[in-house]
Amino acid sequence: MSLLTRAGRFAFSVVAVLAVVLWASPAWAQDPPPVVVTGGLDLVNQYNFRGIRQNTDGVSIWPYVDFGFTPYRGDGGLKTVGVNVGSWNAFHSQIDDFTNLDGETTSNKWYESDFYATLGLGFGTPSLAFTYTSYTSPANLFAHVKELAVKLSVDDSARGRASLKPYGLVAFELSDDGQADAGDSKGTYVELGVAPGFTGSRASVAVPIKLGLSASDYYEFGTGEDSKFGYFSIGGLVTVPMGAHANIHGGLELQVFGDNVKAYNSFGDDDADPDSWAPIVSIGLGFAF
Repeated sequence: MSLLTRAGRFAFSVVAVLAVVLWASPAWAQDPPPVVVTGGLDLVNQYNFRGIRQNTDGVSIWPYVDFGFTPYRGDGGLKTVGVNVGSWNAFHSQIDDFTNLDGETTSNKWYESDFYATLGLGFGTPSLAFTYTSYTSPANLFAHVKELAVKLSVDDSARGRASLKPYGLVAFELSDDGQADAGDSKGTYVELGVAPGFTGSRASVAVPIKLGLSASDYYEFGTGEDSKFGYFSIGGLVTVPMGAHANIHGGLELQVFGDNVKAYNSFGDDDADPDSWAPIVSIGLGFAF
């Protein structure tokens, strides 16, 4: 199966064309943009992807890295053009003698490996980002998911402590062969959120709040009946700098599930009443150069 569908190729073509055009421009040649490398390593007690539980026991370990640069800065309506590429991974401590999609027994703890590419357009306060993501499982525990997402966000940090930084995201699964809910049809996911925060002299605090919804077949889990409400999440994240290029961070998140997600997350549980919510604790190290 080809890694890129028609929509995926289109997204990368846009990035490539813009990069070539901007590289050839005098401004690019005279002042090449710096590359920003960020990454880290997080540990969580429970890995839920958009509310859908991915591990049943133990911890999930998330190493990740991102390469970002800004090939264009201007004074017109379009202020910036940014390009990011990166990789995000999940290793599960509890995988032992699991049966993969081929019916084979595996103890491979490398549960997930994702690659993404983002084209970001900044218009001052609002910004628009297009992201292609390839979700794969080296342990072959879920099918290859290909997705194209569009995100509109507003940076209202000029309001100071009253800022909310609202955003909206729509993600389109590109193939019936791979879906986040392992359902029958590719789905469309909608996320609405805010991310208020406060930065002090010794630490920063963020309070992300988000609502995950299905616009079409995203939370149907092969039942044929889609659940529009997927999950609601509210959390708190504290980040403490460690020098100029590193930080330590930790947080607590509470997720509340819709009916289909609740039933899926409790599959195989001996409890008669499925859990309608879950607390998620995380701690990690981050870096930026």
